Amino acid sequence: MADEEDLAAFGAPGLLDGVATAAFRLNGQFLARGDRLAAPAGLTASRWQVLYAVYDEPLPVAGVARAMGVARQSVQRIADVLVEQGLAAYEPNPAHRRAKLLRPTPAGRRALARLGPGHAEFAARLAHRLGGAEGFRATLAALRRLSAAMEALQAEDAEAAEDAEAAEDAEGSAEGP
Repeated sequence: MADEEDLAAFGAPGLLDGVATAAFRLNGQFLARGDRLAAPAGLTASRWQVLYAVYDEPLPVAGVARAMGVARQSVQRIADVLVEQGLAAYEPNPAHRRAKLLRPTPAGRRALARLGPGHAEFAARLAHRLGGAEGFRATLAALRRLSAAMEALQAEDAEAAEDAEAAEDAEGSAEGP
């Protein structure tokens, strides 16, 4: 209880609101910058993200969605467009008959390579604004810590929901027909 009192006095709800607002704004800023960086390669930020997610190894659409933290349906739409444009292809998945693997085509790899110079230039400018490599690393560490905390809370919530559902099922069985 002392922790809850400390957090209430500290203003945790207000801090959560501030972090969420900053994260939403940052997401919008990254998408806008990503669109500008991806445009010379004929991509959007979303298409770049999906293509990059399968650059090193083919993945099923659901695997890309998990890695990106977005809905599978969103990735499916983007993957289908990438395939239609010849930037990616579906291939058989030895682990699953129906969930095909998405992989970049040579044209997709060339498109990603065209992003290199603009990406590197912007990364250097952003690093400078963050105080150099050390500031950039500290920012990355804080974002990863925040993401890990959110994932842990999501897992706790899912487990609590499963426990509640199991308790309801057990209660229903005890009452009989």
